[in-house]
Amino acid sequence: MARLLRIRCAAPAAAVLVAAVLAAGCGQEDIELAQSDPGYEAAVLFNENCGMCHTFDVAASEGSSSDANDAERVDAPNFNERQEDVQAVLYAIRNGGFSGAIMPENILTGEEAQRVAEFVARYAGQDTPSGGG
Repeated sequence: MARLLRIRCAAPAAAVLVAAVLAAGCGQEDIELAQSDPGYEAAVLFNENCGMCHTFDVAASEGSSSDANDAERVDAPNFNERQEDVQAVLYAIRNGGFSGAIMPENILTGEEAQRVAEFVARYAGQDTPSGGG
């Protein structure tokens, strides 16, 4: 019985460990900024904390639906297409988006939140006709 219990407990822990290892390096090699760029660290923070839900090529993330026919209520904004300013991004980070229903509140805080907000404001909307950034 004790052996069976150990196996049952070890399996979920192993799955979490494998997922964490795979996610840790996922996508960062495709970030469109040089590692020497002042925005690179913010791009990594965005990739790691926001990229599973938001699409943003400069941060090597593809989380939003790219097909309007497949879009769901839980799909996050695509920042290749949507322009934002620093204050709007900070509001969303602090309050769990604009609806407060899906995005976690305070997913980043302090200086990290500020850097990501400035990064998003700088590069968001570059696929729009006005060109953003």
